[in-house]
Amino acid sequence: MDVSSFMPFGGTDVRYSELDAARLVVLPVYFEVTPSYMGGSRYGAYHLLRASAEMEPMDEELALDWSDAGIYTAPALIPENDPEKGIERIRTEAEWYMKIGKPLLSVGGDHAVTIGVVQAAANVYGSLGVLQIDAHLDLRDSYNGSRYNHACVMRRVADDMKLPFVQVGIRSVAPEEGAYMRKKRIRPFFAHEIAESGNDDWMDEVVARLPETVYMSIDLDGLDPASVPGTGTPEPGGLSYRQVAGLVRKVGESRQVIGADINELVKIEGSVVSEFTAARLAGKVIVHCWVNK
Repeated sequence: MDVSSFMPFGGTDVRYSELDAARLVVLPVYFEVTPSYMGGSRYGAYHLLRASAEMEPMDEELALDWSDAGIYTAPALIPENDPEKGIERIRTEAEWYMKIGKPLLSVGGDHAVTIGVVQAAANVYGSLGVLQIDAHLDLRDSYNGSRYNHACVMRRVADDMKLPFVQVGIRSVAPEEGAYMRKKRIRPFFAHEIAESGNDDWMDEVVARLPETVYMSIDLDGLDPASVPGTGTPEPGGLSYRQVAGLVRKVGESRQVIGADINELVKIEGSVVSEFTAARLAGKVIVHCWVNK
């Protein structure tokens, strides 16, 4: 596959804006270093963008057509195949778009992409919080010989960037992470607690914990494998598509979302379920966080 070829979000039938006039930017990122289980997230942006071309550009909840909303799809970003250098390249690119005032949706790559984009957001916006939708805490200090691994994303946010964060959908915890969580008194929204609640009141509590300015990171393994089987480390018992879409809507309605990412998409040959779900979630982020404002 030629990942460097231009492929716009939503396909060629969607009316695209020039960068200066765009309301938001979609940035495809092709980055994957030392996956811990299933590889392939490097090409996640390619498959998400291909699936997006098959979507109808109308949000069914709001009856809102986003086809002429002013989406600018940036050229593919292909960082160096080195954790630290790759993250720095991602930070530089993301910061450029944010400095010109464009909300940024990064798609594709492994979850380490988030480190670079949140660094950029912190540099540009200063005070902000991070919403993480994920099966894993990602609070290891180092993994597979790197502090910039996908398993270390929120540790970098907590220790290096010192930003507040809220974690939702968690159901996989390493002993090291459990010890850190107890020491720092971190209170994630565990997937089993969400399921046992029997209602959506937890979403209001998530929003209440977030500051006014928010960066949103959606690791697709936060969803149940029934919705997204194509991800690097699928974990049973996750969130439903409707739960994630509902949370995106609530956050978008009451907070200023300055950026987001959708990561860890892995293609399953013969199936398009995962990439189509990922593309639909991207559409929900675009509509609820930026278009319907």
